[in-house]
Amino acid sequence: MVKIKDNTVQVVFISLLLDLLAFTMILPLLPALLDYYKEIEDDEGMYFKILHYIQKARKFFDAPVKVNTVLYGGFLGSMYSFLQFLGSPIVGALSDIYGRKPLMIFCLTGIALSYLLWALSFNFTIFVLARFVGGITKGNINLSMAIISDVTSSKTRGKAMALVGIAFSIGFVAGPMIGAFFAWSSSDNRQGAWYIIPALFALFLAASDLFFIACNLQESLPLKCRTRTLASGVSGILTYINPIDLFQFSGISDLSVQDKKSLKTLGCAYFMYLFIYSGLEFTLTFLTHYLFEFTSMQQGWMFLGIGLIMAILQGSWIRTIPPDETKSVAELGLWLIIPAFICVGFANDMLILSTGLLLFAISTAMVVTCMMTLVTRIGPDYQKGAITGVFRSLGALARACGPIVASSAFWCIGSKTTYLIGAAFLVFPPIILRRIKSF
Repeated sequence: MVKIKDNTVQVVFISLLLDLLAFTMILPLLPALLDYYKEIEDDEGMYFKILHYIQKARKFFDAPVKVNTVLYGGFLGSMYSFLQFLGSPIVGALSDIYGRKPLMIFCLTGIALSYLLWALSFNFTIFVLARFVGGITKGNINLSMAIISDVTSSKTRGKAMALVGIAFSIGFVAGPMIGAFFAWSSSDNRQGAWYIIPALFALFLAASDLFFIACNLQESLPLKCRTRTLASGVSGILTYINPIDLFQFSGISDLSVQDKKSLKTLGCAYFMYLFIYSGLEFTLTFLTHYLFEFTSMQQGWMFLGIGLIMAILQGSWIRTIPPDETKSVAELGLWLIIPAFICVGFANDMLILSTGLLLFAISTAMVVTCMMTLVTRIGPDYQKGAITGVFRSLGALARACGPIVASSAFWCIGSKTTYLIGAAFLVFPPIILRRIKSF
């Protein structure tokens, strides 16, 4: 473990919190933003060119007209995740060569630039460009995991990773609330570029994050611990973005046979879990809106409750889990998500729905933190950036594909069948994870 100031984990926590507040505040604004661009664009603009294909998909699945905006939001979300899938492993591998701090500054600069572009997005093309820049430079999260891995031991890493989980929970609770405030305050004045104020606020948070990291983060990977070269040429880059190579962790060198096997097994379990989980999570708003007639405010309270439960669990129990119990807690969380989605899918009253959402929140708090802790225990220290980058890239690929598949199934075969099939496939991740014997 690198000897460094004890406040490094706290610096990473604050940085992630600022980043996630800015990232999530756009979520409740997205429907209004899409409506705004629809009004100002002409028929030849990018908005209507993309909308043409979305309407074809909607008609194919026989979905109601009013879900156009939801499907459009799903398209933008999938694009963002796909760009993370491309960028995260390359950023992680470069940080193993040039250090964590320079790459962290690069990522945060790109994220700040994306919010600046959003503030200047007088047409939809610039807004899409802003999302593109933000997605491709969103490697700061896996860098944060690598930094924590650099400065913690196997005994303290779980506690530090729980802080990351808390940052996510707070960010996904407070960020949308900030966005909802902007949406409410501008609801009576949607003329002109009303989005500039929230965009500038997100830019302020991102710039503050960049300044904070530049001033307070110490390099956690000394020169003597760095790898020397990235795999050569274009073939080396393709190693980090080719899905087959990612699942094989081909871009990671100097791994023992056991470590390579453990990473491949963990990556497979994580991808399958997140592919199904993200798809069903994305359709949750469809379910509550069309079956329970939830308003946007009610859905906001629903996600607030989920986030608070996750934050409480991660701040109390999850961060105190002993290292030798991390894998078993991850397995338990993977099993709990199955009855969660069965309850949600078959809910016909608020009691069953609330039970499913409670299990959903508990499971999420357990799985993500524990699995990220497990992956940071594998491999040499100078490869942690590449390892966490590949792992998060697999997650981003799952998040890019899952919502598309789940949304298609939701409109084709119905919510109950979709959730039941998803729950059935969720049996496999804990079984796969159990095959790892080295933890």
